[in-house]
Amino acid sequence: MKIAVLLKQVPDLAEELEVDDSGKALDIEYIKFRLNEYDEHALEEAVCLKESGQANEVVALALDGEEVDKSLYAAIAKGADKAVKLTGAEATRGSRQIAEIFVEALSSEYDLIMTGVQSVDDRDGMMGPMISSMLNVPCVSVVTRVEGGTDRITVHKEYFGGLMAVFDVRLPAVLGIQAARQTPRYAPVSKVRQIQQSESIEEKPVSGTSGVVTSEVTLMAPPKKTGSAKMLDSVDELMEVLKEKGVA
Repeated sequence: MKIAVLLKQVPDLAEELEVDDSGKALDIEYIKFRLNEYDEHALEEAVCLKESGQANEVVALALDGEEVDKSLYAAIAKGADKAVKLTGAEATRGSRQIAEIFVEALSSEYDLIMTGVQSVDDRDGMMGPMISSMLNVPCVSVVTRVEGGTDRITVHKEYFGGLMAVFDVRLPAVLGIQAARQTPRYAPVSKVRQIQQSESIEEKPVSGTSGVVTSEVTLMAPPKKTGSAKMLDSVDELMEVLKEKGVA
């Protein structure tokens, strides 16, 4: 079984995010980017399948963009056999356009396509379903475990309230991974640097998309401050506040 893992770079949420002058997008000039955390789980689950003998090859694919080489080399350091960077298209497009680009790059040689259940920058969770629709193959999202097979796989899916279900899925298929069977492994900086010296990232040109724009951001703004909180040290202070508000 050959697995494609689709990766996406997202803004590091530990950074302070600001809106650019257009009022429609984030100001990315000084933002650090990192691999989407759910995609890390997708990569981990794929590598676990390979290590257990249930998959033969794991290929990581990502659109060209900020710090993407670092994430692709890290993917190899974590166990991916190959990394592919898709060039010629903007990584800042909407989910549908990104899905079209991935579909263009994917070929029939992949038995299983895995991606994070959602990305932390939009949280729409539509990447897997859109790709499966375009390829006309089965899709299961919110996946927590995968067990490989020859032409079918067993997939564990989580529903609201912690309810679990097990699906028998025909290959090829697309999976949206919510959590790998174990915590995603860490690749030491020294190992990533070693991989940079010994391995290379394959570049694959893509033509982009059909040009159909299904949605457009018209306004982006930080939340407005609506109130504040004050810590009170005693009951007397509380009573004073209540009197001021006319409730005591």
